[in-house]
Amino acid sequence: MLKRYVLKNGIRVAAQQLKEFRSVSIGVWIKAGSVYESEKEYGISHFIEHMLFKGTSRRSAADIASQMDGVGGNLNAFTAKECTCYYAKVTDKQLPLAVDILADMVKNSVFDEAEMEKEKGVVCDEILMVEDSPEELVHDLLCAEVYNGTPLASQILGSEKNVRSFTRNDILSYMARRYMPNDILIACAGNFDEAQLIELLEDAFSGYGEGSADVCENIVYNNGGRFSHIKKDIEQAHICLGFPGYSLCEDDQFAMLVLNNIVGGSMSSRLFQTIREERGLAYSVYSYPSSYTSTGYFALYAGTGEKQAAEVTKLMLDEVEKVLKCSVTSDELIRAKEQFKGSYILGQESTSARANSIGKSELLRNRTYTESEVMEKIEKVDMAAMERIIPYIFDFSRMNGALVSRDEKGAQEVRKLICRGN
Repeated sequence: MLKRYVLKNGIRVAAQQLKEFRSVSIGVWIKAGSVYESEKEYGISHFIEHMLFKGTSRRSAADIASQMDGVGGNLNAFTAKECTCYYAKVTDKQLPLAVDILADMVKNSVFDEAEMEKEKGVVCDEILMVEDSPEELVHDLLCAEVYNGTPLASQILGSEKNVRSFTRNDILSYMARRYMPNDILIACAGNFDEAQLIELLEDAFSGYGEGSADVCENIVYNNGGRFSHIKKDIEQAHICLGFPGYSLCEDDQFAMLVLNNIVGGSMSSRLFQTIREERGLAYSVYSYPSSYTSTGYFALYAGTGEKQAAEVTKLMLDEVEKVLKCSVTSDELIRAKEQFKGSYILGQESTSARANSIGKSELLRNRTYTESEVMEKIEKVDMAAMERIIPYIFDFSRMNGALVSRDEKGAQEVRKLICRGN
């Protein structure tokens, strides 16, 4: 059972005991991501994530790494559009060390300027890696078109120019705004003693201050007809199509997840079977939903030969039209629901997956569904739900697209297919 606490300074805690495990996973979740950054700050949330591993007033970067490695634990972090998370997974006996290291990083990082300059080079290399990975790049391009003019359009990594310009004062100023106790949540799952956990957290995070950060603006899906093409000297064409979706706080997200399994979320899906298995036109083809606190979108992706880009795009759109005209079959619905339930249950069989799910849910939507609640919501997805969400999602008038390829002529053909009627 999930239990919730509030530390004396306002930091929330959500913890689930799993006594059958010998491990414990704990994460510090913060409402600090690219949606909260000004234009000059693009990339700073991610850069801060890197810098928190570079030394505190009590530990050097080497100390942080060696102390966690010394107990066989795992320490890592990630930055997303709406949050940053620092997390650790250790054996149950090493929970005090994990809490101490995480709190030390969040509270006492020194942001040494020499270390900052070195890490700027690392982050800029990471930006270049994305530029050199067309499949990764096209997803960023699609998101930028779907949410053009809103904070969700900005890239998490930021730009080289911004990263090179960040100063220690910029970091401290941003953290003073975003790293506020009322917007920090600590998620824990595994084998631990409740009283010890709260005592550890109260002690480790004491003196952190109080308060809440500014609230992000409500963001909605843009109208359709937007298309972006980046020309790169590559052999393949990478195509992304975007349609409206549902936010993290809407129950129809469960129906959307079931629909995703039918359309392109599995090897038995329509896109995979039609484009890869039947025609052999793409090695990688799939669909996926992206959900945020106030909005969401549904995307289709395919990587194919540059001369086949328009053909594959048309096939993707043809499959969407078939779903629009004929909905899905009862057999597809049953199979997709069972697949969803199975993958969900398998995903709960590690403390890190549990802690991650709890942290994201509690931070961004202020609640976590129990396993039985998730199963009930999946089971309630019926043909009526499919008929309700399909016209909303697959609205061609609101479709947007992105393409990374070498062929300009092919890009124009793809543009015509995506921007038809707009």
